[in-house]
Amino acid sequence: MRQDTSLNPFCALILVITAMGSQAQKQPEEAIDALLAKMTLEEKVGQMNQYNGFYDVTGPAPVGASGPALKYEHLKNGWVGSMLNVHGINEVRAFQKIAVEESRLGIPLLFGFDVIHGYRTQSPIPMAEAASWDLGAMEASAQLAAREAAAAGLNWTFAPMVDISRDARWGRVMEGAGEDPYLGAQIAKARIRGFQGDDLSNPHTIAACAKHFAGYGFAEAGKDYNTVDVGTNTLYNMILPPFHASVEADVATVMNAFNILNGVPATGNGLLQRNILKNKWNFEGFVISDWGSIGEMVPHGFAKDLKNAALSAVTAGADMDMESYAYVTHLAELVKEGAVDEALIDEAVRRILRIKFSLGLFEDPYRYCQTPPETLKQWEETHMAQVLDMAKRSIVLLKNDGQLLPISKDQEGILVIGDLADDKNSPLGSWRLGSVDHSAVSVLEGISAYRDDFNYVQGPKVFDDQADFLHHVSVNTTNTKGMEEAVEAAKNAELVIMVLGEHGFMSGEGRSRTDLGLPGLQQDLLKAVLAANKNVVLVLMNGRPLTLPWEKEHVPAILETWHLGSQSGHAIAQVLFGDYNPSGKLPMTFPRSVGQLPLYYNHYATGRPFDENDNVFWSHYTDEKNEPLFPFGHGLSYTTFGYNDLQIKTLPDSIVEIGVTVENTGNLSGEEVVQLYLHDVVASVVRPIKELKGFKKIKLEPGARQKITFTLTEKELGFYNNAYEWVVEPGLFQVMVGGSSAAGLRAGFELK
Repeated sequence: MRQDTSLNPFCALILVITAMGSQAQKQPEEAIDALLAKMTLEEKVGQMNQYNGFYDVTGPAPVGASGPALKYEHLKNGWVGSMLNVHGINEVRAFQKIAVEESRLGIPLLFGFDVIHGYRTQSPIPMAEAASWDLGAMEASAQLAAREAAAAGLNWTFAPMVDISRDARWGRVMEGAGEDPYLGAQIAKARIRGFQGDDLSNPHTIAACAKHFAGYGFAEAGKDYNTVDVGTNTLYNMILPPFHASVEADVATVMNAFNILNGVPATGNGLLQRNILKNKWNFEGFVISDWGSIGEMVPHGFAKDLKNAALSAVTAGADMDMESYAYVTHLAELVKEGAVDEALIDEAVRRILRIKFSLGLFEDPYRYCQTPPETLKQWEETHMAQVLDMAKRSIVLLKNDGQLLPISKDQEGILVIGDLADDKNSPLGSWRLGSVDHSAVSVLEGISAYRDDFNYVQGPKVFDDQADFLHHVSVNTTNTKGMEEAVEAAKNAELVIMVLGEHGFMSGEGRSRTDLGLPGLQQDLLKAVLAANKNVVLVLMNGRPLTLPWEKEHVPAILETWHLGSQSGHAIAQVLFGDYNPSGKLPMTFPRSVGQLPLYYNHYATGRPFDENDNVFWSHYTDEKNEPLFPFGHGLSYTTFGYNDLQIKTLPDSIVEIGVTVENTGNLSGEEVVQLYLHDVVASVVRPIKELKGFKKIKLEPGARQKITFTLTEKELGFYNNAYEWVVEPGLFQVMVGGSSAAGLRAGFELK
């Protein structure tokens, strides 16, 4: 009996694909050709349309002429290619069922979500993970997030954010890897490997998305969504390298940016998306707009209306429209009018379908809806142990004068101060949309694992407990209630641990700040406590570098703990009490003053870098030092490390070997991040005074020595010149190897 496939469109689609034989999965391009041949223009455009979740899909379908009803009709018509912010296997399955079983061709949906530093279980924020300089740990962290997200029905994350940024005022620095393009590129590749694995059809992996292409992290004044105006030298040598590395790592998708670049919105920028990304780099995935960024080209003043914006975006190479309604409303009309070649539509749809094939969705559209609850339960203990390990690796010891740290487990008279110490929500960070509120281990809970006889005094309540992802945090700047109690308690304590910083929702998207000191009354509290007791350990929680010159000068011990996720309190306590020796290094410079921003280690020399005669005519401030508070790559340990025997060997084919011996000169086992910096002394395009070109994280026992070797090739020795060509020029190079960007052994070599 002949099967009636009209009752199940997905069956009809599968018959088309499988009729080609077993090669369909091996050669998806032929299957895509067959599918494209069956699609109407409107169905093709539909694949380029992404909608946010719009109704309780387990309830009745929306009716009427409202937005939800329109989206529902589009879904049934096959005019939706992807959904975002739909998660949970019941919800995902229900939406997928409509697309697969009710639309004409039954093409499965992609389900995207901001899985930034974990899904249910929260790892440290990306800035914190970058401070670990541990690529293997970061890859494993992304793999954990992918596993949990995939188990919730998701198959696509809008991560990693690979924007380089030099301005701590920009709240989204918490989402990236800091200021350095080399470190950022290595971290981008690690995170993509973690999300995607080596086989996207594995139902425990998800497609990654490198964002935001390009320049978003260079927003003027650090103000989110603001104008970006950089030269091509900065674009090619600082901004683009992590994106290029992402493409080399086979990232599935790329997201364009909100900002303009050279006067053109990134979403409508053909140089970026079509010329560089797709043509020069041979990117085979697809480009998605950021939320509404196609429509935002109208208020930018680049497009006269939404139709014109759709024309600009598709011509420039944006393949999928996130929540602008531009493509689904206007693209088919633009093709019929002759303004857009249908070949551009076919190209975009081919790219989208290619990812769906890679994810195995044509083989089984419900493959991400099959993880049983008992499996999730089995993962819990392992996942918590893993995020705890990641959190410990992310902590940076900024200062330890007087050796207050580590704290002896027999230490008496411990007092903890600060409302963040008892906070179980803030440590989860800003991007934790799939997590459970108030589920983090607090600092008090972490310390309780070591001592049950310590005291806690909150001090003034600083942060509003009602803060959430969509609203700003209210900060107390006037009510000093609790201040006197904290100071009196400090007078009778032997050691004070003060937990201060930013609330988790004070950094992230839309959360730019001009004052990067401790918010509210916290510095007043710190000064008062320190006047009463000099034995103070400052535990910082924050999502960005802060300006803390007074704290650095007066507080004997400072521990940077960022927002560490689900196991925050346990990680902090294990470092405080010495069960883990901190090994983190700063991925972003800490400024002394907001007035120094943007501030970064890999800057250029000026024509007047310094005047030994102490006159005013050189590049400096009259009221602040040029130097940062804490430099890029800085981070102390409970032990010490020595560097010696720096050796350089030049080999044929522009290969240079750098060797150095590192010794643990202290009394404890510890890890060190050995950093290699390079300076091209004279070049056709001025090069930064130093650039990170290699790093290795090693562990040494007391007294142990290890020789570390770095190999520099054309990839590390070269740069993009003003003709946008990658060149390696002969001449003198300076090398520095050490434990931060500010100090190390120096030598030079000549490349002929």
